[in-house]
Amino acid sequence: MEQMLARLSPVSETSENVYAMLSKDVKLPKITDENGKEVQLTPANFIRFMESKNRTVRKAAFQAYYHTLDHFRDTFAQTLVGEVKAHHFYADARHYPTALVASLTANNIPVKVYDQLIQTVNQNLPLLHRYLELKKRALGVKELHMYDIYTPAVENENRYIPYDQAKEMVLAGLKPWGGEYVKILAEGFQNGWIDVYSTPDKHSGAYQWGGYDTHPYVLLNYQGTRNDVSTIAHELGHAMQSYYTNKKQPYISSGYPIFTAEVASTLNETLLFKSMYANAKTKQEKMYLLSQYLENFRTTLFRQTQFAEFEKLIHEKEAAGEPLTAESLKSLYLELNKKYYGKGTVSDEEIAMEWARIPHFYKGFYVYQYATSFAASTALAKQILTEGDPAVQRIRHSLLEAGNSAAPLDVLKAAGVDMSTSKPLEQAIQVFAETLDEWERLLNEK
Repeated sequence: MEQMLARLSPVSETSENVYAMLSKDVKLPKITDENGKEVQLTPANFIRFMESKNRTVRKAAFQAYYHTLDHFRDTFAQTLVGEVKAHHFYADARHYPTALVASLTANNIPVKVYDQLIQTVNQNLPLLHRYLELKKRALGVKELHMYDIYTPAVENENRYIPYDQAKEMVLAGLKPWGGEYVKILAEGFQNGWIDVYSTPDKHSGAYQWGGYDTHPYVLLNYQGTRNDVSTIAHELGHAMQSYYTNKKQPYISSGYPIFTAEVASTLNETLLFKSMYANAKTKQEKMYLLSQYLENFRTTLFRQTQFAEFEKLIHEKEAAGEPLTAESLKSLYLELNKKYYGKGTVSDEEIAMEWARIPHFYKGFYVYQYATSFAASTALAKQILTEGDPAVQRIRHSLLEAGNSAAPLDVLKAAGVDMSTSKPLEQAIQVFAETLDEWERLLNEK
């Protein structure tokens, strides 16, 4: 049976492959940028336009992107439905009760972890709605639309941060990890761990990779922004987890699942934020840093949970024999968006096609781990900052050095956070609430 299932895998991957090709082949229109110049809209520059200070530009990019996707809605729907059917086929063949159970079993994750994420976040959506109301006020708009969501609520000095200065900021921000950790990082900066700048044909974005018997390698496309500095800390979180794991684990258990991988990286982002905020010299700088931290919560904890809930619902509907069409997918997604963003935000009809630009839906119950990892890292960062060295030693030994030597829930529990309960989620949301209070206090200051 397993041999037959293995032979079927190229067929079951067809939906993902067609989606990938379709996403590349769909030609987006040109729009007019902030300088009045006609430019080609692409998936790569879409978010940049959504962050534009010019509302006309971001609205044009938003509508152009989603109207174009809507022209292909039936094809996108069929690729997604095909993926869902493949998940159910393999779950049934292996006698799992649901595709969700089949997906989570590989890492020994109980379904309640997935369900309590959705439940806990749903219970705290009023906090997200409050944040969006404050963002609307900060942006000075009468109505907050979906094309306003990504634009920074607070203007930041767009000063170029030289890479050498960025290195010092990261090393200072990660000092709570202790002298050994920082020393290894400093050696990594000096000894060729990092490919820093963009070059022709270089892969976009940032990531960390490497072999078991090599030091970690980090790819960046450094542009000198504050976000780029945060990206360095994030990718070095992955690098240091790989470094410690490869030092302590045999090859067979040196890998680590996504459930724990994103904990180490986002933990570093939190430590860097705390350092930068402590050293902020002006009210404007403090407000900008707080607004960016709040956006991390929105995009990682709340938004990824919205994706996870959508993914769960479409699998349940397909399993129940309900037809999944472009229109039903759009309707379901739009209703979820209205729930998550609340009545104070206009859920423009175009957002109903957002599911068509999310490649992670083709990885089978993958996105929830971004939200759980963010919650876990928020709790662990607080432990490092309050407990000091005992927490550092515990987290390094139990998380960074663990690899795949134990189930991810056991790894995190030994590190100091029990993701089998909703407590870490509630603690993370409390941090969000406290950050929101501080941001509102500064907004109200004259």
